Amino acid sequence: MTGSIIWSLVLAIHLLCMTYWVGGSIYSTLVVRSTVGLLDPGPRNSVLLQGYTRFFRGLYQVVPFSLLSGWGLVFHEGGFAAVPWPVNAMQLLGLAMAVIFILTVQGPFRRARRAMRPQPDLFDTLRSRTAMMAGLGVLTILVASMARGI
Repeated sequence: MTGSIIWSLVLAIHLLCMTYWVGGSIYSTLVVRSTVGLLDPGPRNSVLLQGYTRFFRGLYQVVPFSLLSGWGLVFHEGGFAAVPWPVNAMQLLGLAMAVIFILTVQGPFRRARRAMRPQPDLFDTLRSRTAMMAGLGVLTILVASMARGI
């Protein structure tokens, strides 16, 4: 009984982390960028930079917790060889999202934070990378729904 409660909590942590990651990426891509387009360039860059800073700060905690909780759930079920193929596909997609996040933070986001006046192309790159994470996240959700019946 206690073991099932613990694994239910691990699953809940995993789902909450993925909700923040995918939902935040979708929100950032579809809502924030178009909304700040109403602002002048100076305030727009400031708002975008602050928004990405807060979102990425959260992802620094969410990414490791989502990967570790996912691996924990896989090993609880007997390992990667024992789980159905959609679970392994989710693993691959999650790792791809993590790589995109790391490359984004270490590349264009770092350059935007260090620049006196970040150029719009840096924010375009941030938006496209966040859109890639959102797309992979939605694909991961679709794959997860396929694992339900297996």
